[in-house]
Amino acid sequence: MTRNVDLNSDMGEGFGPWTMGDDAALLDIVSSANIACGFHAGDPDVMAQTMQQAVTRGVGIGAHPGFADLKGFGRRQLPLPHAEIANAVAYQLGAAQAMAKRAGGHVRHLKLHGALSNMASVDHALARACYQAALDVDPDIIIMVLAATAMEDVVREMDCNWAGEIFADRAYNDDATLVDRSLPGAVLHNAEVAAARILKMLEAGAIIAETGHHIPCQIDTICLHGDTPGAVAMARGIRERLTDAGITIAPL
Repeated sequence: MTRNVDLNSDMGEGFGPWTMGDDAALLDIVSSANIACGFHAGDPDVMAQTMQQAVTRGVGIGAHPGFADLKGFGRRQLPLPHAEIANAVAYQLGAAQAMAKRAGGHVRHLKLHGALSNMASVDHALARACYQAALDVDPDIIIMVLAATAMEDVVREMDCNWAGEIFADRAYNDDATLVDRSLPGAVLHNAEVAAARILKMLEAGAIIAETGHHIPCQIDTICLHGDTPGAVAMARGIRERLTDAGITIAPL
């Protein structure tokens, strides 16, 4: 199989002296980094360090806005007005742009985090509010969406720059949403299993759900999580398996 694909990972999710994942190691594996903007995780110092490392390695920088919920790591759904959420997205993107510029880089893309992402994947109005806020700040930004969800419907309607994302280490439901993390098998931990599954999806041009159901979609980028046990070894194994199969890893 010969084609290009982006590998992305969520990063900069430490806070003060508390660290999450091995960002330095992941930045040698991925081609795009989704960097927390201080609401669900991250702070100015963590952002600066992570962005400087990304610039040094030639890794694309993305803003990763989420709910203002440090205690819940942005994984708790907050029933806030869409206008308030839109303002929070714009605020976080602005912070990311400032920190990236100071590090000698720029923000290429935006990817919603955690519960906010899960909510927007099934709520067209929420997805539109978030993405319009980002586009008001930067009309050329690439919006990274969960492929074949309400997010993709919205960016197609908005006719903006976008990239369809699948997850390397998460199981899917038949509607292209992610299997809840609390359920058995929701998170994969074996690089061989995950890589073989990704290759099948790339070849099929579709998400393959747990049931075997195929959901046709555009796949531009693959997320490798950095906060699971053995994440770096798994990410490295997946990249090696993809390149061995003729896939070229390239940023968006």
